[in-house]
Amino acid sequence: MKGKVVLVTGASGGLGTYVTQAFLDAGATVIGTSRKIRQTDFVSTEFTALSGEISSETGANALVETITARFGRLDVLAHTVGGFAGGQSVADIDDATFQRMFDLNVNSFFHILRATIPMLRQSGSGRIVAIGSRAAVEPGPGVGAYSASKAAMVSLVKTVAAENRDAALTANVILPGTMDTPANRMAMPDADFSKWVQPASVASLAVWLASDSAKDLTGATIPVYGNA
Repeated sequence: MKGKVVLVTGASGGLGTYVTQAFLDAGATVIGTSRKIRQTDFVSTEFTALSGEISSETGANALVETITARFGRLDVLAHTVGGFAGGQSVADIDDATFQRMFDLNVNSFFHILRATIPMLRQSGSGRIVAIGSRAAVEPGPGVGAYSASKAAMVSLVKTVAAENRDAALTANVILPGTMDTPANRMAMPDADFSKWVQPASVASLAVWLASDSAKDLTGATIPVYGNA
């Protein structure tokens, strides 16, 4: 990944931290963004922290304008931003929860896609790697809003892949099962953590999808379910 400029959204999150470090370890120049990202979050001269808000068109465009001015190019978008809500049947989900899932999992992705695609096309070997969820393709009870928003995210990835083949820009989405993060351990303290997906495994896959080795793979939904 040497010579590549990578944008990681949600870079200070439970998975985003692993993804950011994996790209740094691979030799990339990494721009990490989140609402509260700090330069000291990663010890590398190839890391740049840019706080930003991609939940709006204005915020996403401002972030990409800064990247253009400072780096002049963008080769990879690794999108790890997302949120979860569950516990209610479809009949009981309130409007605010449903809208919040689409704001976190679809709208923020749409805004950063629209802002970055022109630069990624110019790269000549652009890559989009998104983190979805197993629930996008295997919805279960009590997660209707979450699974619907993740399914919409998958649809966006597949559409972007089809629309940008002419520029050798690939777009793929990883669908993890439950990941072994501190937040999930806290939420499910009685679970068997050994069956959960390790964030480092997802991060390694994200780096591979962004590499030249994956140039022929686009529009794919890749299951990473662990032992569950």
